[in-house]
Amino acid sequence: MSNNAQELAKLRQRIDQLDEEILKCLNERAECAVQVADVKKLDSEGVDPVYYRPEREAQVLRRMTELSEGPLSSEKITQVYRQIMSACLALEKPLEVAYLGPEGTFTQLATLKQFGDSVVGLPMVTVDDVFREVASENCNYGVVPVENSSEGVISHTLDNFLSSSLQICGEVELRVHHHLMIAQDTDETRIERIYSHQQTLGQCRGWLDSHYPDTPNITTTSNAEAARKLLEEKGAAAIAGEIAAEIYGLRILSKKIEDQSDNTTRFLVVGRDDVGVSGSDKTSIMVSTHNQPGALFKLLEPFDRHDVSLTSIETRPSKTGMWSYVFFIDFEGHREDQVVKTVLDEIDKDALEVKMLGSYPRTLS
Repeated sequence: MSNNAQELAKLRQRIDQLDEEILKCLNERAECAVQVADVKKLDSEGVDPVYYRPEREAQVLRRMTELSEGPLSSEKITQVYRQIMSACLALEKPLEVAYLGPEGTFTQLATLKQFGDSVVGLPMVTVDDVFREVASENCNYGVVPVENSSEGVISHTLDNFLSSSLQICGEVELRVHHHLMIAQDTDETRIERIYSHQQTLGQCRGWLDSHYPDTPNITTTSNAEAARKLLEEKGAAAIAGEIAAEIYGLRILSKKIEDQSDNTTRFLVVGRDDVGVSGSDKTSIMVSTHNQPGALFKLLEPFDRHDVSLTSIETRPSKTGMWSYVFFIDFEGHREDQVVKTVLDEIDKDALEVKMLGSYPRTLS
């Protein structure tokens, strides 16, 4: 046996040893998760305990990425531990999470990224349905898109918070790539219409104008719905993600046709319970103000004075009167932080209403 072959055999033997150690540790961790569930049941006094704690998960993921010395990247470490925690949590009780469906949407991918493959996903037809299922306690959480880096805010998602009592429990950022696809038996030279979600059509507007300037664009409730339509119609194409092509057996004609290469969509996780402090948090509020000069300045000035960083501010009609608006504001920090409490108290003195939408861990890679 050559020296290289001997070295390779030693390395493979070491890998086998490490795999055995990893397997043993994984099962020990899983057993601890089962014991945690038993303790929670004893303390719950007959009430169904809360098994999933977003702040605890965020702390574990950050700790593991900080401890890692490579060669695995922080993103890969996060992916591995997300799946480990998902599998262990499923031993306690599998999470049921509603998302904007059908199967094959980017919202489904965001759900899997946030909760891991052991989650029980429940596809919904509309964002309204997701909010409704969570509020009626038919599932644990919901995942909905809220903004895109090139097309901006998804107003319908924000509007749901006007009347909903749900809390934001987390956020997910997903790099989005769009592909043009057709059914296997469709003639690619005879595409008569292109289906996709309105936001996606906007994100691919430059490419569409260049390659299919005279082809009608038809909006659908989701990209996956656009892909599904190709199974029923001839002469049609769809713009969707790769997962949709796999699920519906479609042929991809052109890949990554989005106009911006860093195209990213942000999703919100909504639930019924408050989330504790994780150490790296974000807070979202909805504020209605008096319709008078300086109202917006009075709203934002406390953030600047107390050095609280704003990450987003959006305006939506309040639906309570003509030319009446509410502000959706995201900022760094947790509602339990003293500086955040101070800012919120000052805002509350001048605003008509301040509605807390939730404090939650900031997105991880």
